[in-house]
Amino acid sequence: MAGYLKLVCASFQRQGFHTVGSHCKNRTDCGAAPGAWSQVAVQKVNAAGTDPSSPVGFVLGVDLLHIFPLEGATFLCPADVTDPRTSQRILEVLPGGRADVILSDMAPNATGFRDLDHDRLISLCLTLLSVTPDILQPGGTFLCKTWAGSQSRRLQRRLTEEFQNVRIIKPEASRKESSEVYFLATQYHGRKGAVKQ
Repeated sequence: MAGYLKLVCASFQRQGFHTVGSHCKNRTDCGAAPGAWSQVAVQKVNAAGTDPSSPVGFVLGVDLLHIFPLEGATFLCPADVTDPRTSQRILEVLPGGRADVILSDMAPNATGFRDLDHDRLISLCLTLLSVTPDILQPGGTFLCKTWAGSQSRRLQRRLTEEFQNVRIIKPEASRKESSEVYFLATQYHGRKGAVKQ
């Protein structure tokens, strides 16, 4: 497992996922199992406190599946990020109640029907985006995996409404024939005209 995590982590670091900034203190990793993104995040924010010259950050991983313990990370599992009770638990656990970065590697169980699987993944991303006002700091970053398809533009439009910059990333580690891509949205400002509750 550790070798697999290191391979995935190295791939993410090479791909410019460093743009989610080591200056960020609190990160939430949704769809965290098996823990590769959390492992990178722990290193980036010094969540394990291994660098005494850097401030110590906080990493929270959330997943329906069990995640093996990782020094420097806190995990909520099993937990469903689409459940409002999970959002409340996230707020209670995050220092200051807010994250600087939300990472999402969530994916529905594949049915084998490409369009259906795509629609279900976009729905997961949009659901997570709907709780962003409660969890993400202004100026924060949102990174989510999706599969390219007919609903991708819908997700991209929503991200563009809430973030200053939105771009698509395809990691080198992703197979060439794979439709897997990531949306990287930075400088969160919320939706114009949205009413705060």
